[in-house]
Amino acid sequence: MNHTPSAVPSGGSAEAGATAPGRPAPPRPVTRLLVANRGEIARRILRTCRSLGVATVAVHAPGEEDAAHVAEADTAVRLPLPQGRGPVDAYLDPDAVVAAARASGADAVHPGYGFLSENPALARAVTGAGLTWIGPPAEAVESMGAKTRAKRIARDAGVPVADALDPERVRPEHLPVLVKAVSGGGGRGMRVVRDLADLPAEAAAARAEAASAFGDPAVFCEPYVPHGRHVEVQVLADTHGTVWALGERDCSLQRRHQKVVEETPAPGLPDDLRERLHEAARRLARAIGYTGAGTAEFLVPVGEEGFGEPVFLEMNTRLQVEHPVTECVTGLDLVEWQIRVAEGEALPGGGPPAPRGHAVQARLYAEDPRDGWRPRTGVLHAFDVPADTRFAAPPAFGVRLDSGVEPGDTVGADFDPLLAKVVAHGRDRRDALRRLAAALAAARVHGVGTNRDLLVRALRHPAFAGAETRPEGLHTGYLDGDRLSALVQPLADPATERLAALAASLSAAEAARADAATPAGIPANWRGLPSQPFVRQHDVDGDETRRTTTAYRTLRGSYLTEQAGVRVLSAAPDRVVLEADGLRRAFDVHRPAAGGDVHVDSPLGSVTLTPVDPLPEPEAAVDPGALPAPMPGTVTAVEVAVGERVEPGQTLLRMEAMKTEHRVTAPAAGAVREIPVAAGQRVPAGAPLAVLDYEGATP
Repeated sequence: MNHTPSAVPSGGSAEAGATAPGRPAPPRPVTRLLVANRGEIARRILRTCRSLGVATVAVHAPGEEDAAHVAEADTAVRLPLPQGRGPVDAYLDPDAVVAAARASGADAVHPGYGFLSENPALARAVTGAGLTWIGPPAEAVESMGAKTRAKRIARDAGVPVADALDPERVRPEHLPVLVKAVSGGGGRGMRVVRDLADLPAEAAAARAEAASAFGDPAVFCEPYVPHGRHVEVQVLADTHGTVWALGERDCSLQRRHQKVVEETPAPGLPDDLRERLHEAARRLARAIGYTGAGTAEFLVPVGEEGFGEPVFLEMNTRLQVEHPVTECVTGLDLVEWQIRVAEGEALPGGGPPAPRGHAVQARLYAEDPRDGWRPRTGVLHAFDVPADTRFAAPPAFGVRLDSGVEPGDTVGADFDPLLAKVVAHGRDRRDALRRLAAALAAARVHGVGTNRDLLVRALRHPAFAGAETRPEGLHTGYLDGDRLSALVQPLADPATERLAALAASLSAAEAARADAATPAGIPANWRGLPSQPFVRQHDVDGDETRRTTTAYRTLRGSYLTEQAGVRVLSAAPDRVVLEADGLRRAFDVHRPAAGGDVHVDSPLGSVTLTPVDPLPEPEAAVDPGALPAPMPGTVTAVEVAVGERVEPGQTLLRMEAMKTEHRVTAPAAGAVREIPVAAGQRVPAGAPLAVLDYEGATP
C-alpha cells in the first residue's frame, strides 16, 4: 500500500479537510489511524498499522494510562468520563472519539468490535468530520442494527429467516423460545423460556439488560433450537461491487449464549450446505451495499439424521472476535483489508484464496465455570501462553496468541473478562485441536481464576473431537447439563495436587532458609538425627474441601518426605524436582511478593494453593443471613421487597460485572429483612446486598 502525507498535519485538526456534514469523504490513503477501542482488539489493530507504516492513536478511559494498548500506540488520548458513570461509558461517546481524532491529527478511525463498532452514529460522526471510517457505510450498519429489521431485509434478499415473535403473542405451541434484544449482541439480553408462565419475568429481565447494555430495551422472541449449530460466514466486500465469502466458522461451543470456541472450516458440514450459506451471506451483503469485513450468522439444526434447514440470525457489521481463525486458513490480514477497502482499493481478481488446513480458537476468560461463570478479578502475577506468533497468523502451522493483558495488569470488573484468544492452525482438525489443547494446558496464568481447564477438557472430549464424523455431537447446548459438570473438573488430579503442595512446602522452606543467616561451614538444614516432621496445609483453588496436608523432615541437609514413593531430588525457592514412583518431575513454584496464593506449574498441570495459617486471626462476626456481593459490580435490578417471603433459588437481585449479568438468589426459604442497595448502585466485592431471616436452620 502506498501512502501519501496526510492532509492533516501532525497534531493539527481534521476540520480543514471536512466535507459537508453527513456526506462521506472520498477515499484517500490512511496515514494516522485512531483505534476507538481497548484491550486485545486495539493491540491487534495496532500491530497491522505498524506493519503498514500507519501511525497510531489509542484512546483510554481515566485510570488506564498504563494499559498495554496505550503503551503500544504512537499517541494516546484520554477520553472524558461522564459524570457519575463508569469507565465503559468513556468509550461510548461518538463526539468524544471524533474530538480525540481531531486533537491527535488522526485521519481515520477503526472501531474494533464492541462499544461503538455497530453504532451508525459513530460512522456518521467520523465521515461527517472528513475522516476515513474503517467500516461499512452507516446505512448498512443501521439496516442490520435492529435484528427484527435485519430479518425483513434478509427475507427480501432470499435468505432463510426464522420468524420474530412479539413476547405478548407467544403461545404454548411456540415453546421453547429465545428472548433476544433487538439491538446489540454478545449474548446479552437473551433468555431461554420453556414455560409460558416464566415469559413475562424473563422478558422484563431481558429488556432491563438490553437497555443497560445497548440503550434500547426492545426485545423479541424466536423459536429456540436446543440442538443447533451456530455457523457464520465471513464476508469481505470492496467499493467496486466485489463480495467475497471467506469460508465459514463454527461457533457452537458457547456458554450463556456467548461463544467460547470457534473454528474453521465448520466440522462435518456438507459441501452443498456450506455453499448455500456462503451464497446467502453474499446476497445479504449486496442487498445492503456492504463494504469491508462483516459476518452473517446462521443457526443450523443438527441431529442424528443430519443437518436441517439453516435460518439467518443476524449480521455483525464489524470485525468479529473470532476473525483470527479465518486469517490463519486464508493467509489474509482482515484488518489490513479493512483499511485497504476504506482507501478505495479493489479486491484482487480470481476470487478469495482457498483455505489451507484447519484453525481453532479458544477464548481464555477470567471466570470460574464451577461457580456460575462468575468473573474473577485480581492482579495477573504471571501470564505466559506458549505461542509461535502474537496478533498474526503463524507463517506455518502453529499457535497464535492475541491478548489484551500482560503480567502485572489488574483485571477489574468494568470490562469484558476476556484475557486472550489462543488460536491453533493445523494441517487438519485433529492437528489443530491437539496443538491448542497443549498450549492451553501449558499456560501459566497466576492471580485470577480462568476457564482454562474447561477449555482443555472440552477440546479433548470425544464428542467435540469427533464432530467431523458425528456432527450431532457438537451444538449450542454442548456445555449444558451433566457434561459441564465433567468438563469443569480441574486438570490436575488429587495425586498431582499432593505433589504440588509438597513442592510448595519445600520451596517455602528454601525461601525461608535463603533469608536466614547460616553460620559458616554448616550445611543447610543440617541435623545429626532426623527432625520431627514439618506439617503444612494448603487449600486447592481456595476450596477448604480440597485441603492437602504435607509433611517432611530434614537429615544432614536433605529433605525426607512423608509421602510413600516420593523422593526430593532438588529444592530451591522457585523450583523443586521430585521423583514419584520412579518418574522425575520438575515443579515451578511462583509465590507473589505480596503473599497469598502459591502457583505450582508442571507437566502434570497447574495447581493454585492457598496456605492455611495454623494460627489464624479471629474474624469479625458476620450476620448469617447476609448475602455479600460475589464480585464488584453494579446492581441492575432488585426483585424483592423488605418483608417478602422467598423460596430457595429465587432471584433477589441482579448484578452486572464484566459485561455479564449475574443473579443473586436465596440459598433457602425465608423472609427479606433488609435490602441495603438500590438499582444502579455500584458495590464492591463482599458488600451486603440483602439480609434474610431463614426458616429453620441457617443454610
